[in-house]
Amino acid sequence: MRKSNYDKFPATQIEGKIFQGWDEVRTVLEGMLNRSRVLAVDCYTGVYEEELLEELSLLPLVQIVRVCNLYKDEVEIKRMTERFMTDDVLFGYVTNLSLDDYFDAGKLADAQECISRSDMPVVVLGTGASKVVPDVPLVYVDMARWEIQQRFRRHEVRALGVDNRNEAVSLQYKRGYFNDWRICDRYKDSLFGKVDFWLDTHIAGQPKMIDRATFFKGIEKTAAKPFRVVPFFDPAPWGGQWMKDVCDLDRSQSNYGWCFDCVPEENSLYFEVNGVRFELPSVDLILLKSKEVLGEPVEARFGKDFPIRFDFLDTIGGGNLSLQVHPTTQFIRENFGMYYTQDESYYLLDAEEGAVVYLGVKNGVDREAMIEDLRRAQRGEIVFDAEKYVNKIPAKKHDHFLIPGGTVHCSGAGSMVLEISSTPNLFTFKLWDWQRLGLDGKPRPINVERGKCVINWNRNTDYVYEKLRNCVTPIAEGEGWTEERTGLHANEFIETRRHRFSVPVSHQTNNSVNVFNLLEGEEAIVESPTLAFKPFVVHYAETFIIPACVGEYTIRPYGKSEGKECVTVKAYVRF
Repeated sequence: MRKSNYDKFPATQIEGKIFQGWDEVRTVLEGMLNRSRVLAVDCYTGVYEEELLEELSLLPLVQIVRVCNLYKDEVEIKRMTERFMTDDVLFGYVTNLSLDDYFDAGKLADAQECISRSDMPVVVLGTGASKVVPDVPLVYVDMARWEIQQRFRRHEVRALGVDNRNEAVSLQYKRGYFNDWRICDRYKDSLFGKVDFWLDTHIAGQPKMIDRATFFKGIEKTAAKPFRVVPFFDPAPWGGQWMKDVCDLDRSQSNYGWCFDCVPEENSLYFEVNGVRFELPSVDLILLKSKEVLGEPVEARFGKDFPIRFDFLDTIGGGNLSLQVHPTTQFIRENFGMYYTQDESYYLLDAEEGAVVYLGVKNGVDREAMIEDLRRAQRGEIVFDAEKYVNKIPAKKHDHFLIPGGTVHCSGAGSMVLEISSTPNLFTFKLWDWQRLGLDGKPRPINVERGKCVINWNRNTDYVYEKLRNCVTPIAEGEGWTEERTGLHANEFIETRRHRFSVPVSHQTNNSVNVFNLLEGEEAIVESPTLAFKPFVVHYAETFIIPACVGEYTIRPYGKSEGKECVTVKAYVRF
């Protein structure tokens, strides 16, 4: 068996100032208070504010003002956010609120007056601290969304202005996705030039802090070279066993169904500062360097959203995914306030004998009968006969299935899927879940009524085989390399190219971020013809990102793969 070389902790290496442990952090903060008397410690939602409160209370003779006490009361905040939360168990509507809407004007004015009159050093702590005291030294406590989700599952953290710790995890996530994270990202985007120190508390009790210069050194270096975000792995009701070996994961876990290795809105980014790992949300890089990373034409179209997502779906030794459909652009815009939809594709990184993909409806399908059978199955009256209505297609390694919004689909058992998709990551309407319970022992939500509104019934057998299955077109070739177009569908904005190569291959970003996965080969190396960045080594199954500003670069087999054929798939935004 091969030994895993998958790097689970990729980092940008820099030198700078880093402080570790609460004693060192407090020493720095005490010096700031001695100079300024007032200090703002601002926070992203999801941090452990109680830990911060406890540790900051150890500063000498300090008064702490908590920002959460200056918000409107919880009843009013719930009323204010009700139209974005809706009464749905999964889906809300994208908020247009700002952090200013959360403050009680009277409480805020009183606090500012008390702070100005205080004879003691004052620390203002919480989300919005810089709004309370805008012209004082600022420490920002950041938090990646993936870690926040783990805290949701343990019911440990409050939402913005609302104590919803006892709610279902899906409802906590919904409030974060549609409301809190939107507000906090917009607010954080306004603070980047003001923050003096960045505090990493992703690991409880082990804080690390860097100064402004070190933070921007890491941002600038990462944005100008190939990089990887920190992958995260998660079990699933249908999860498999393939990633345990390939990615060197905990064998004692029952399964791993997901690997999210390119979702910058939720992944972390590591800076290795003087040999010490510092964690921050990778979305910070996109907020600060959208033009450099995404490319100006992509930024003009998507703003500061990273539009391409790569993730793994492991069903080898597992089961079928749910039979599902994603909404059309019009539906997602009208119902959820999103401006583009979750188009996607399945690239088979690996597959067992007998693997299949369910894709599109069969020719001549009776749509009313199919919807009624799905409803009856949801009520538990029948077992839905998927093969009666949906195409069941044999799948093998390196097959590529294209899934524009509105197409019924499902990856079957025995597959290792690299899912290449646009970024919205919540909008799956499950139609049938194979009589299966979720990891919490409860049935997962089914959305037949929404699904029937978006199913494209013209995506039938003939359409699937002509336009959605292995639509491979040769593009170019030379001695030791070939380039093929494998998708995506014309309705999708992502283009994918597959390269097979045993020699260096030249690439050009062409003003779009490029996202890759090494599909075959132990190692490959990305290099700059002008030595603009240090050579970047990638390993089998790793996803990596080439910022648009890189321009020209080459990829060649490296290490144990030298002289052998490697295979990559590249995704970028089609203009």
